[in-house]
Amino acid sequence: MAYDDYLDGKPVIVTAALTGGVHGKEAHPNLPETPAEIGDAAAACEAAGASIVHLHARRDNGERAFDAERFQAVTDAVRERADDVIVQHSTGGTGVPTDLRAQPLRTDPAPETASLDMGPLNRYDRLTSENTRATVRTLRGEMRERGIKPELEVFNDGHLNEALRIVDDLAEPPYLNLIFGPGTLSLPHPRSLLTLVESLPAGAEFNVLGFGRHQLPLTTLSVLLGGHVRVGLEDNLYYRRGELAESNAQLVERAVRIAETLGRPVASPAEAREIIKI
Repeated sequence: MAYDDYLDGKPVIVTAALTGGVHGKEAHPNLPETPAEIGDAAAACEAAGASIVHLHARRDNGERAFDAERFQAVTDAVRERADDVIVQHSTGGTGVPTDLRAQPLRTDPAPETASLDMGPLNRYDRLTSENTRATVRTLRGEMRERGIKPELEVFNDGHLNEALRIVDDLAEPPYLNLIFGPGTLSLPHPRSLLTLVESLPAGAEFNVLGFGRHQLPLTTLSVLLGGHVRVGLEDNLYYRRGELAESNAQLVERAVRIAETLGRPVASPAEAREIIKI
């Protein structure tokens, strides 16, 4: 049972989602966009207690980039500045061909882990991220070939069905990211998280992501349920109502403080690798 993991003091993995691909400096002046800014943010988050950094790449104008060359520049900047943090690349994208979405998997070295969206979801008024089974199969196959651990992105209950459909083909333990927010995402409420956690296969490791004001309560509940947490400016720009967070590191520091207060130590990168087997 997941609660037993909490009682046993299992280390909690903190992932920092540094920049994303939607809002930019117009939304927060300290949101990192250039490779150097992302590298500095990754190092600060590692020092604050994060063991994984979730990375997107940006073009010079701040727009999202998918090409391997730009991800290479971001990865190089992170590895130059951080000590041992685990690099995770995003493969998500709206209206982007599968081959372009696979580009972030083709850096040298490959990322240790990468996100894998498990199904369709609505984006804005006129866009849908399709994430067909064929797309998932293609991206998962390339991850397997390159030795990359997939993090299964579960945006709603249907996506959990899709994850359970392929879970037997994944290396143990499967690692799932349970996501809560508006629109076609899981309803952001504690009961929704409890239901999803109860439905996970035995031995699975899970992470929790709550958008906006839901980041703090739902990640805190994840700590109590034996799960892991993701925080950062990609998902939430605010430290508290009406007050912008100073940085990604500030959000990591709070997550670390909560986990330790509740009796769970924070995993080092080495411990995180052992927990999710990468």
